[in-house]
Amino acid sequence: MKFLALIKKEFHRFFHDPRLIVTMLLPGIVIFLLYSVLGEAFNGKAEARQYKVYLMGNSAVTEVISAAAKENGDSVEWLKTDDEETAREAVRKGEAAAVLKFSENFDGAEKGKVEILYDASNEASAAFYSLASAALNVYGMRFTVAAESVTGADALGVQILCNILPLLIVAFVFSACMSVTLESVAGEKERGTLATILVTSAKRSHIALGKIFPLACISMLGALSSFLGTALSMPKLMGLSLNMLGTYGFWNYFFILLLIVSVVPLIVSLIAVVSAYSRSVKEASAYTGMLMILSLVLTLVATFVPSLGNWTVAIPVLNAVVSMQALLTGTLPVWQSLVSVSVNFALTAVLVLVMTMMLSDERVMFGK
Repeated sequence: MKFLALIKKEFHRFFHDPRLIVTMLLPGIVIFLLYSVLGEAFNGKAEARQYKVYLMGNSAVTEVISAAAKENGDSVEWLKTDDEETAREAVRKGEAAAVLKFSENFDGAEKGKVEILYDASNEASAAFYSLASAALNVYGMRFTVAAESVTGADALGVQILCNILPLLIVAFVFSACMSVTLESVAGEKERGTLATILVTSAKRSHIALGKIFPLACISMLGALSSFLGTALSMPKLMGLSLNMLGTYGFWNYFFILLLIVSVVPLIVSLIAVVSAYSRSVKEASAYTGMLMILSLVLTLVATFVPSLGNWTVAIPVLNAVVSMQALLTGTLPVWQSLVSVSVNFALTAVLVLVMTMMLSDERVMFGK
């Protein structure tokens, strides 16, 4: 009963403070507005496009791409060819938007492959690449996509935006966790209310969980807000209408949400441990501020240093950022995402244990 009372107290404190609720919901709104505006800037156009695309191989996915183009008021002219060099040259000269190469029996294969040849320096060609990449996700994990720019340029606009988005998510989630955790742990310790709870017969493990569990649930509102902002802004970012939301890929959205969910209790537990160690909210804010800067530095490293390697799955927070970047740019590292989630949850359990031990230490709790 004491455990449930502790959980109820934390939920009561949050849901009776409108300012905290706004803090939780604001991240998703900011992400949606920011990425919708940037998406319009990168993908906005004055008139409908007519894509001329060379096709090598066959797949029903071309109908999905045509439907996606139609949603945006565009159209696609498919030209069958077996001469890759001529088709590549047409893309290089701007006479065609792209070349799509499907592996043999693509629709019936257990693991098909599709190659997209486009010109990243050409606005229309890059727009078709974004459109085709999003539409191809309806096939889920049954295929691999290989993209190549015939001019050697990179699609910098979408690439940079997709790399920066995880940084924004981590920053907003960290801020949301700080806003509820610092006051609940460091604030109560400073006012002496935490000491009152410690002198009761409640188990230290129950007190630790009674703090971290509800705070993680509350912070999850901020994470959910960030996820919804991401999901709703991605079609705009990729140059699609909101009606094409589902074609960006259910599994992409699922794993992004799963990664966010794994990061939230980790950050809450880390801030709770730092707050329990600190003597005041001010001191705890200084420590957690440094931790937030460290996490943002890690995400910046992941943003501007490509191909960090598989070792990143062992680094908390960084593993989620790298996985989200891969998901947003069109690949789906299932094993990497699952390992990252497992590592984050495992470290959360360790931090809960550390919090329990700190609550049992009078030198930490009472400064003796």
